[in-house]
Amino acid sequence: MTVDWSGDKVVFRRAAAEHMDEVLSVLDEAAGWLEARGVSQWPSRFEAAWVQETLTRGETWLVEIGGKVAGTATVDWSDPLWADLGGTAGYVHRMAVRRWASGLGSVILDWAGDTARQRGANTLRLDCVKSNGRLRSYYETQGFVHCGDVPVGGAPGQRQDDGPVTWVSRYELDLEAR
Repeated sequence: MTVDWSGDKVVFRRAAAEHMDEVLSVLDEAAGWLEARGVSQWPSRFEAAWVQETLTRGETWLVEIGGKVAGTATVDWSDPLWADLGGTAGYVHRMAVRRWASGLGSVILDWAGDTARQRGANTLRLDCVKSNGRLRSYYETQGFVHCGDVPVGGAPGQRQDDGPVTWVSRYELDLEAR
């Protein structure tokens, strides 16, 4: 899919195993930027194992502008963090943009909503660390509604059955209202 952003064409390309380094590079750049600002959204570096499964399933995407990788996002179709809520949803995970593409997030979220709608979903869901007030506000300005805070195991950005507990805020966008 191709859309316009700031006068440039944005291309969403499905990432494959050979794109692992590009995906990790974008995630690590974003994670380092957050860490430098004292935001504990993600670990300082991502492990390949954390994205391998969604790459294999074809759910991770590279976002390109002018042939250069500007961002990445995963849109998948289930998330146990939302097991208490019904409905058909798409789930956005690990959305990140390179600093030179700051502002591209709204284009990615619009694309993710369209992608979920095409798959028959009526909502788009995502989450972030509860303490990340700036990101929470951003999601709300994009039309997402806060659906509660829940604990998850593992450090920020991980989902494990053990380890430290991180509280995350869940957000949902009604695709039928858009």
